[in-house]
Amino acid sequence: MIDLSASGADLGDRHADVCIVGAGVTGQTVARRLAAAGKSVILCESGGVDFDNDVQSLATGPNLGEEYYPLRDSRLRLFGGTTAIWGGRSVALDPIDFIKRDWIEHSGWPITYEELDPYVDEAFKALELQRPRSWSDIGEAQPPFDPDKVDARIWAFDQKGERFTSATDLDHPKIELVLNATLTSIRQGEGGEVEALVFKSLAGTSLTIKANDYVIAAGGIETPRLLLACGEDRPDGIGNDHDLVGRFFMEHPHARGGAILPLTDDVDGMMKILSLTKQKMSHDGRRFAGAYRPSEAAQAELGILNSALSFGIRRHAGQKVAGFQSLISSLKHSLPAKRSFRSTYQQLKKATVKLAPRADSRIAARWLMGKRDLKGLYAVVRAEQAPNPDSRVRLVDEVDALGVRRVGLDWRFLEVDRRSVAGLMGLLDEELQRMGAGRAQPADWLVEGEKLWDFDPLISSHPIGGYHHMGTTRMGATEREGVTDAECRVYGAPNLFVAGSSLFPTSGWANPTITIIALALRLGDFLGQR
Repeated sequence: MIDLSASGADLGDRHADVCIVGAGVTGQTVARRLAAAGKSVILCESGGVDFDNDVQSLATGPNLGEEYYPLRDSRLRLFGGTTAIWGGRSVALDPIDFIKRDWIEHSGWPITYEELDPYVDEAFKALELQRPRSWSDIGEAQPPFDPDKVDARIWAFDQKGERFTSATDLDHPKIELVLNATLTSIRQGEGGEVEALVFKSLAGTSLTIKANDYVIAAGGIETPRLLLACGEDRPDGIGNDHDLVGRFFMEHPHARGGAILPLTDDVDGMMKILSLTKQKMSHDGRRFAGAYRPSEAAQAELGILNSALSFGIRRHAGQKVAGFQSLISSLKHSLPAKRSFRSTYQQLKKATVKLAPRADSRIAARWLMGKRDLKGLYAVVRAEQAPNPDSRVRLVDEVDALGVRRVGLDWRFLEVDRRSVAGLMGLLDEELQRMGAGRAQPADWLVEGEKLWDFDPLISSHPIGGYHHMGTTRMGATEREGVTDAECRVYGAPNLFVAGSSLFPTSGWANPTITIIALALRLGDFLGQR
């Protein structure tokens, strides 16, 4: 392990079979896979073993489109990356996410669900998680929704707070880790092959790495930034002959879908509808939760996205944020993400989950009936966003402390994003009425149709989205469809590869970590055989 900022002088040239940029879950997974195949790896991380405010400031940039979190705070620059504050929700993409959907423009992956699925199994095992393929796998009855209308799915939770943040866990004779090393220049030969990467530290020291292959695993905002800003003699960017680098930025936007109302205004009526929530389940010491999406047949019939919702007890729209929730949110976003603070937050979050009663209990039903003036049961939406070429990461004129141009995020929505949530709420309403359980009343923003999206600070501790940055270096079958090919290789740069969720052509509703790990394992196998 080398700390470039503490080296005291430039380190000159170093050599390896593969150089990887970014030591989050993605970069670490590729590095381990390559090392197991006998390849020598140099893994470079912009940050150190813990949070550093000056390094984090390299991620600063403006929001140019829809409201979003400050870019400086949207990803962490340290060993382990943003998994240091990961919530642990784990689920696989669905088969429909990979196919070309006639009703969703720019949909379709150049690889199949079946091709990636064995790596998905391996990703669950890497996180020591059970992959639930049915409700019986976790000892629960299938929720009584018509599967042709509403598909009941399951989240598994990784409850280990900081699985990827200990550098000693990466100890391997084939892996050399360089910390505080930020990529500032990509040197290419005449044929487009990358010949070297140049890294700098905030202390002014530099390092040049030469390898056979190179992998950029820096996240859905930083990866396109590096391709756009760091190419020597490539003012338009690397892999950007068709102006695709940075386009198709997607998130999993959050929203209040609407109220879930019991059929009868009493404890029994509330108990009946709460029994469908499935928000707190455990099996063999593992934690699970339910999620509900439109069936694939319903998606095709209604022309909607593969969005999902869960049921949550929330304050009514327009009320003040609760004092405790406000305090936790303030601490999480104002305190530096040092290991000590992260540990305190993780313990507090675990205690909150452990102490919270099952939402489907009679105690919860009685309590909620007594709080009707303040709280209700609501649909909490975690949506798929349609791929949109105008939603993008772009360079701005300002440069950071290392002289690299910063990026701004121009996040945009389409009408199908709003319509998909409205369609899902309609399906849920049909099913609740059919079961004699209640109604799903869509939120005003869905009925009025004046907004493409509506963010509600009361609906989630992350009210805008999941901090999931996807699509900005998408895979494509041809260079006119994507920045990389099916093997994650950048078009026009034969030995430069991308890893991470920036590869996703579509996002689905599933949290991306499992798919990120699966793609990283697949890329590691491909490079290990070269």
